Amino acid sequence: MSVGDATSARRLEVGGIGLNVLDDGEGPAVLLLHGFPDSLDLWRHQVPALTGSGFRVVAPDLRGFGQSDAPEEMEAYALPAVLEDVVGILDQLEVPSLRVLGHDWGAALAWGLAALHPERVERLVAISVGHPATFPGSMEQRALSWYMLFFQFPEAEEALRRDDWRFFREAFGGGGDLDRYIEDLSRPGRLTAGLNWYRANISPESFVSAISSAVPAVSCPTLGVWSSGDVALTEHQMTSSAANVNGPWRYERIDDASHWIPVDAPERLNELLIDFLTGEESR
Repeated sequence: MSVGDATSARRLEVGGIGLNVLDDGEGPAVLLLHGFPDSLDLWRHQVPALTGSGFRVVAPDLRGFGQSDAPEEMEAYALPAVLEDVVGILDQLEVPSLRVLGHDWGAALAWGLAALHPERVERLVAISVGHPATFPGSMEQRALSWYMLFFQFPEAEEALRRDDWRFFREAFGGGGDLDRYIEDLSRPGRLTAGLNWYRANISPESFVSAISSAVPAVSCPTLGVWSSGDVALTEHQMTSSAANVNGPWRYERIDDASHWIPVDAPERLNELLIDFLTGEESR
């Protein structure tokens, strides 16, 4: 049984969108936000480690993924709309503030939550993806992000599915849970929903011009984690995020792991998480 099917998962309605949300454990709350093309099952190694360490874990399938609804409109996946989902979940679960952990698009969302709703975020952990302001400035990062441009084309869905998802498998380099991703994305409308995260938030113009980030600096204690096997994101975009953190900043590099650190290096990540989330640094 997947984490998303656990008895501690429930369905919440937020702004007309049905969201599958895991709510497990007792103690200080920790919010886990996954990215593309994952679901809350990404956190299957972190949930028991955190609940076993005295935390309450809240982990949604973000809109378009897992067992949550997948709106058809591209605009529905713009980060401000998804951020409303997250705030709505916290309100319904009566969680005024908590620690936040995000990976991939979930990290971008976590940065936005900490910056725009600072009263809700006590501590922040960003895995793989640094502060949004670090993305436009590096030519190396733009080159690695070629797939974001590819996803903009209407033909992207057909190309990704062709020859038993061969292009998709090669592009992701064997990392993560490829068979699980393909099974999930093969459901009607789900591949388009996943690509719409890129279409709604990444413009082709951002690759050729300096576009300032709409996300301010964050003030809470922040941990950035990056892996040496990440083929999509540079180490610089994470380490340079320190300039966008007004509170205590800590950086950790994990070697011999792909972009999917929660799956590839769960023990090392769990050690870092429990150490940081139980820390006492002040804002």
